[in-house]
Amino acid sequence: MALSIEGKKAIVAEVAEIAANAHSVVGAVYQGIESNEMNELRAKARADGVYLRVVKNSLARRAVEGTDFECIQSELTGALVLAFSQEDPGAAGRVISEFVKENNKLEVKIVSIGGKLLAPKDVVVLAKMPTKDQAIGMLMSVMKAPISKFVRTLAEPHTKLVRTIAAVRDQKEAS
Repeated sequence: MALSIEGKKAIVAEVAEIAANAHSVVGAVYQGIESNEMNELRAKARADGVYLRVVKNSLARRAVEGTDFECIQSELTGALVLAFSQEDPGAAGRVISEFVKENNKLEVKIVSIGGKLLAPKDVVVLAKMPTKDQAIGMLMSVMKAPISKFVRTLAEPHTKLVRTIAAVRDQKEAS
C-alpha cells in the first residue's frame, strides 16, 4: 500500500527524532524471516529499550540526515530493519546478535556508534559493551580497590602483633 506524503513525513520525523537521541544503530537484511520470528525480534527489542523499524531506504536516508548516523546513508540498500539503541549503546547489538544466533537468515549490514560506521562483524563488539549499571559497578570497584588495599595495609601490623603474641602464648602453654 502506497503511503501519502503526510504519512512519509510522519515516518521521517519519527525516525529522525529517534536517531537524534539514539546511541547506536544496527541495520540488518531481514529477507526470508517469517512474520512470527520478526514479531519475536520486535518484542525482545521493546523489552531491551531498542527502537526497531523497517523503513524504506529513501525515507531512512532523509531521517538520519543531520544526525550522528548520517554516515550510514550510503549503506542503506536492500530490505533493512534498523535497530536504534535508545538507553544503552550496546542494546541494539545484543538484541540483533542474540537473534542471529537463533536465526541465521538475519544478516547484519550496518553498525554505527558515535557517528562512525563500523564493519558488520563489529556488532559482536557492540553487543559486548557493558550496560550502564555494569559500567558503574566496574567504576566503583576500581575506585574502591585503593581504599581497600590501604585499610588492609593499616590493619596488617596489628594483625601480625596479635598473631605473634598468640604464638608466644601457645608456646609458653605447651612448655
